[in-house]
Amino acid sequence: MPRPYASGVVAAPADKVWALLRDFNGLPNFLPAIGHSELVEGVDGQVGAVRRLTLAAGGDPFDERLVHLDDTDRTLTYCFTGANPFDVRRYVSTVRVAPVTDTGESFVEWWSEYDADAGQEEALNRMFADDVYAGGIAGLRAALSS
Repeated sequence: MPRPYASGVVAAPADKVWALLRDFNGLPNFLPAIGHSELVEGVDGQVGAVRRLTLAAGGDPFDERLVHLDDTDRTLTYCFTGANPFDVRRYVSTVRVAPVTDTGESFVEWWSEYDADAGQEEALNRMFADDVYAGGIAGLRAALSS
């Protein structure tokens, strides 16, 4: 089972980074690949909420459900709820924020597990790790630096 992963340091306190990440409908605020997000089910910040995302490059929208939210551990887990532009099955992704205690910065980790055809895994791992997760971490840096 593939497990793409990215991590990085964001020069902001963990609570500030977490506040931006835990806004389940706020992905376009820091992830350039997402053009639009709309909450279509549930309440933002509550397990069970569903966001409908549209990529900035266009294409059909796809849905993600919030399946775990832990403010104490600053961890958020979500999954695809059906068809998606990546053609993956059983996709579950987690993002976590931890304080870097000696600098006051934050350590952000983002990863997923998914099922896909074996021939697609290498390209999907690269895309998720580099474009989505590392891109999201870079986007957090940019959003919180202003």
